[in-house]
This record gives sequence, structure tokens and C-alpha cells, in this order.
Amino acid sequence: MDSERISSRVFAGLLAELGLHLTLNEMAETFIGHSMARCKEIVTERLGFAPPDDLIERYHALTREALAREVQPVDGIIALLDDLDGAHVPYCVASNGEHDKMRVSLGATGLLARFEGRRFSSDDVMHPKPAPDLFLHAAEAMGVRASDCVVVEDSPLGVQGARAAGMTVIGYADLISASRLKSAGANAVVAHVSMLGTLLGLSK
Repeated sequence: MDSERISSRVFAGLLAELGLHLTLNEMAETFIGHSMARCKEIVTERLGFAPPDDLIERYHALTREALAREVQPVDGIIALLDDLDGAHVPYCVASNGEHDKMRVSLGATGLLARFEGRRFSSDDVMHPKPAPDLFLHAAEAMGVRASDCVVVEDSPLGVQGARAAGMTVIGYADLISASRLKSAGANAVVAHVSMLGTLLGLSK
């Protein structure tokens, strides 16, 4: 789902109210891949004081509204999921985002049913990405070995976490550059979802 731009725009608006003005590119570089708890710590560091207690609550509420209105599936993802289903390859979502955000986004894009019972959040584990906990939890829940997993990640933190879990990582260079994803340890990088089928051996 193309949710990061929407979420970043909402968060940037709230931060601007506090006097912290960041472009969407700066938002991506600073916050993408982090849990909201860590994002709040970063905001505190940047501001020099703690933000209002309701910052995260407001962010969640405004983000849910914006995602429900605007979020779209990434171009090519439905075809890829169809190919995975056809090849009987299991897949899941493992996100530092909260379960509620995933439900809203997947529901708005019509993808929720495809991930029923296969949504994993940093809320489920002790340590979020870049720790390997979330990826290892997802693999265990899916009944597969970590070494047999391929992770598609769009953030350096996620790449680091997946590599720490002993998984193969394909970087998806959307908001974050291919060079940063490679530097974080991605085994390969793609610029479009349509390129994943070939790397995963699904292309006819």
C-alpha cells in the first residue's frame, strides 16, 4: 500500500503546529520504518522538549481518516499476490505500524481478506525493527524457517531487522533511495513491484 506518503503528510502537519517544519523527503529520511514510540522520542530530541501527550492519539485519528479516504494499493501488487497464491507461496505483512493502521489501510485497498491471520505488528513483540524480533515472530507464526523467508522492505531499519533475522531482503526503492537500502544490507533492490516476480521466480 502507498500509505507512507499519506502518514508522513499528516505527521508533518502536526509537527509544524509545534514549530518543527520538515519536508516530506525529510520526514521519510527521519521517521520511516520507526515505531511510533521511537518517532515520539525523535520529535522530543528535535524540539528540545516533549510534545503534547495527545500527539500520537491525534496522529492515529487523523491518519486513519486520511488513509480511509486516500490510500491505494501499490501498482502491480494485486498481480503479484495472485501469482504468489497461484504458486502456493505463503506471504504476510510484518510492520512496525499498529494493527489498527494495517486494518484501515488494507481494508481501504480491498486487500484485508488476503492477509487475514497474516498481519504482524511491532505491538506483538518486545523490540520493533531494526531488531529481528518481528520478522522471527512472523516466520514462526507462518510455520517457516527464517532462512527460507524473503522480505520486501522499503526502509533501512526494516532491511537491518530482516538481515539480523537471517532472511533474504529485497529493498523496494520508493521513498528511500536504492543506495541507502543497499547500504543497510539489502541483497537486491527493485524500483517497481512488477520486478519482484522475476526475483522470486514467479515470472512465466
